[in-house]
Amino acid sequence: MPDTWRDIAARKQQERADRIPKEWRLPSAHKNGSNGNVLDVPRKCGLLTTQELSITEDYDATALVAALTSRRLSSVDITTAFCKRAAIAHQLTNCLTEIFFEEAIARAKALDEQFTKTGKPIGPLHGLPISLKDSFKVKGYDASIGAAGLCFKPAETNSALVDLLLAQGAVLYCKTNIPLTLAALDSHNNVFGRTLNPANRLLTAGGSSGGEGALVAMRGSLLGIGTDVGGSIRIPAMCNGLVGVKPSHGRVPYAGQEAGSRPGSSKLGIESTAGPIAWNVRDCELLLKAIGEAEPWVFDPDVVPQAWSQQPSLARTGSSSKASQPLRVGVMRTEGHSTPLPAIQQLMDDVARQLQSPALPSWNAIEIVDVDASILGPQCLKTFNGVISIDGANYWFDLLAETGEPLSPWLQSRLKRRAPKSLDQVRDLKAQITRLQTEASSIWKESGGYWLTSDSKANKGDRTLDIILCPVAPHPVAPIDRWNTTNYTSMFNLLDFPAGVLRVRDVSEADLTGELPQSPPLNGWDKINRELWTDVDRKVYLGSALSVQVVAPKLMDRKLVEAMGVLEKALRPLSLVNARGSRL
Repeated sequence: MPDTWRDIAARKQQERADRIPKEWRLPSAHKNGSNGNVLDVPRKCGLLTTQELSITEDYDATALVAALTSRRLSSVDITTAFCKRAAIAHQLTNCLTEIFFEEAIARAKALDEQFTKTGKPIGPLHGLPISLKDSFKVKGYDASIGAAGLCFKPAETNSALVDLLLAQGAVLYCKTNIPLTLAALDSHNNVFGRTLNPANRLLTAGGSSGGEGALVAMRGSLLGIGTDVGGSIRIPAMCNGLVGVKPSHGRVPYAGQEAGSRPGSSKLGIESTAGPIAWNVRDCELLLKAIGEAEPWVFDPDVVPQAWSQQPSLARTGSSSKASQPLRVGVMRTEGHSTPLPAIQQLMDDVARQLQSPALPSWNAIEIVDVDASILGPQCLKTFNGVISIDGANYWFDLLAETGEPLSPWLQSRLKRRAPKSLDQVRDLKAQITRLQTEASSIWKESGGYWLTSDSKANKGDRTLDIILCPVAPHPVAPIDRWNTTNYTSMFNLLDFPAGVLRVRDVSEADLTGELPQSPPLNGWDKINRELWTDVDRKVYLGSALSVQVVAPKLMDRKLVEAMGVLEKALRPLSLVNARGSRL
């Protein structure tokens, strides 16, 4: 009799547990944080040495690379510290799937020895530990993506990006949890269980790169790599108060993933992309620059043959920029399908006000333009939903049937087996995507008809936006299994605009006082969104992250990251909120 999914899950969980050394296991007294917050447990549990605490808390990834290349720290010490902290993070949040700590430490030792022998690092990521979403294939380990039918079938080759990272000197040490089907916004599956938000375990850690979000938030990794086809990097970044970047398709190798679909399916729908989740923008830039300068098109033929240094830049000239143009920022407050709740409206007001503050340095001059793209949002959602259901979910239902595995609870009322779409239907959807991408290109131009404000002193039609700011979601970080729409993120996958997320500040008492409009909801999604304000104790949101999404034109990934760096500094004052919750 073949194993049931329960048998397979039990074996898989035992395998994972056995890969954590006994001396790294937490006493049960440390596993329950006050108010569901476990972020300080690694610091207090006594398992990390003073040096390991310093390595994991006093550096970012960029500083660790500098310490490695100057030989102030060894890769063995750094890798051991992050393996231990990842083990602690996992015991608190259930964020890991595959663990290969022993292999990672052995690789770190070999890299140290080679550096001593040659005096040269392998590449820009030499000796740096990097974590990966479970969908990446690492030779010798499963890429089960939480499905029992894919367990104990180790990969025979690496994903393209894995090979590139290894060639650049990175140390890979673990993979992280995801939702079943990779199409949910809360990272739960029957094989590995649910990943918890380390700052508030009543709120979601997000999906589908939720394990990465939780691990990086716990500083069990400083640089994690997720994937994103509808928000799966940006949503966990928001949920865990981090920075995340979804590149354009064609910038980062994606080939060789376990994507939960038949080979070639992505060419019929929306291409997923891989990108970083980190604590700051410069670490995201570190990774993307290392990838972009490594001739990534050699690893994946879908990648555009253009190095990072060749990509369009903001070309800002620093303190001597009197003649330079200001950073022109479009503020898009709604996508027209689900109206942001009061806390999100207040956030966008605060952000727009701060970016126009006269206190900002002159070389950071920023011009704000209000943008209304609400006519496109509902169209993008309809087309996106049509595209992601091309195969009628038959791949997943067939896979689950092999072991008798059920859908996760959140999916049971949302995912149904349907007939695959016909060739004509697929062609029509692709035509809709092309039409929407063509129309959306007008957003960036003053003459496009989407700008609500214009400068009478300028020649109308001459100006273009550098970036757009908008919400990540129409609600704060949601309780478990209650994330509403993905349209604030998925529309930019459909349009193939690169997009990132920046944490701005935390939810305060003052953010919870706003009330909903008296007008009826726009639709069913808007009604559900309002319930996240009326049918929950709003205090659950206190202290959770409020984040903003930054969007750039297609293939302008370097420009996006550079603009995010400017905004990261400009928005920093908004993180200063006093104990009473009033804005400083």
